[in-house]
Amino acid sequence: MPAPAEALRPPDCRPYPNGQGTLSRIVHGRDHGQARDRRRPYDGGDGLENDLDAAHELTSDGGSVAAREVHFVDGVRVPFGRAGEKGMYWRTRADDLSVKTIRALLERNPQIPGDRYDDVAIAATTQEGDQGLTLGRTTALLAGLPLSVPGLALDRMCAGAMTAVTTMGSGVGFGAYDVVIAGGVEHMGHHPLGSGADPNPRFLSERLVSADALNMGKTAERLHDRFPRLTKERADRYAMASQHKAAAAYDAGRIQPDLVPVATEGDGGWGLATRDEALRPETTMEGLAGLKTPFRPHGRVTAGNSSGLNDGATASILASGEALAEFGLRSRMKMVSFAFAGVEPEVMGIGPIPSTEKALRRAGLTIDDIGLFELNEAFAVQVLSFLDHYGIADDDPSVNQWGGAIAFGHPLASSGVRLMNQLSRQFEEHPEVRYGVTAMCVGLGQGGTIVWENTNWDGKRHARATKGL
Repeated sequence: MPAPAEALRPPDCRPYPNGQGTLSRIVHGRDHGQARDRRRPYDGGDGLENDLDAAHELTSDGGSVAAREVHFVDGVRVPFGRAGEKGMYWRTRADDLSVKTIRALLERNPQIPGDRYDDVAIAATTQEGDQGLTLGRTTALLAGLPLSVPGLALDRMCAGAMTAVTTMGSGVGFGAYDVVIAGGVEHMGHHPLGSGADPNPRFLSERLVSADALNMGKTAERLHDRFPRLTKERADRYAMASQHKAAAAYDAGRIQPDLVPVATEGDGGWGLATRDEALRPETTMEGLAGLKTPFRPHGRVTAGNSSGLNDGATASILASGEALAEFGLRSRMKMVSFAFAGVEPEVMGIGPIPSTEKALRRAGLTIDDIGLFELNEAFAVQVLSFLDHYGIADDDPSVNQWGGAIAFGHPLASSGVRLMNQLSRQFEEHPEVRYGVTAMCVGLGQGGTIVWENTNWDGKRHARATKGL
């Protein structure tokens, strides 16, 4: 007779209290308790020791289920293009962009047999036309994976690819999968945000949300309203730094290793996309100060301190520790915990604050344990609200070292894997950093965060952890 569900629950997998912090009272409406130290997943010694790996083995009818390590093996993306008729991907199908990323992963990791991929998850916000029809399955077939490999599509707006990674990663951790592909695609030129959507009139008639909640730029203006210290000057300065850091990263060859060139068709003939189209390395404070504020007269949110409308695709390989050994794979980083959280849709930009609190608590960590941050720059003010909450300086070198979405672009559901690509590469350059975070705000009032461990960790302490010692 099968054991009851409660008996199959790992002994330390109970609900957790919500987080701490000044903004958490705004986000959650109340104060919250402290995390329990015994939730700390690592023993403080060997960086690859995880007591969750040794514990939580459960038996039912003679079988067993054990929590397993989840590794980020590889990640790629196409260069992000500008959305619209003048963008480089206007004549390129959305699903073909996704196919390019999957094929690149297969070529870069030939030691994994095609029939050993257990599932393919591809996210998209607007699932219609060339961005519809169960993308994970159709792109897997088009990329040449065997018919035996299944696939799915999912949506969490901006956090689509992040959710694909956490969903597939959960399957690996549970033992249902060994090797999976997770990513996202968004062709905002073909499918603008909200196209084809029909929001239920009850949202407004019953005042469930403000009309502003459906306009991301207006939610960013509301963040400026709510937190006056988040000034336009700060947002512009942060945006300028993002552009300059991205340009420096390109010049140093740090971005190119995970870019997949794409053949493009335009009025002038065929070309090859090898670089993000929206980069503006010449950005100055004077130039940013003169831009229009499209979401409000005399507002603070501009095209210069926001991410653009973009087309792009990403994909990654996740694998278990057993699969690493079987196929001779190298782990770029290891998943420690993740969390998603909901907030007021009218100020969706603060979403990464409670999601990060939850993810840190589940890992038994604090913000001071995090040595590198990859935060999606939907809007500069949104990143600044996160940094202020945690007492991190606007120009802290641990944050978006190579620039962010303000420079590279933000093709909605694909952006999560871009964050992971950059964090994993930065881990290679910073073996003194043990833990890093990828986090992003999500439309309609959500946030998502993944905590990662650096598999190159050398046992030392990172710069943020040593401040004040």
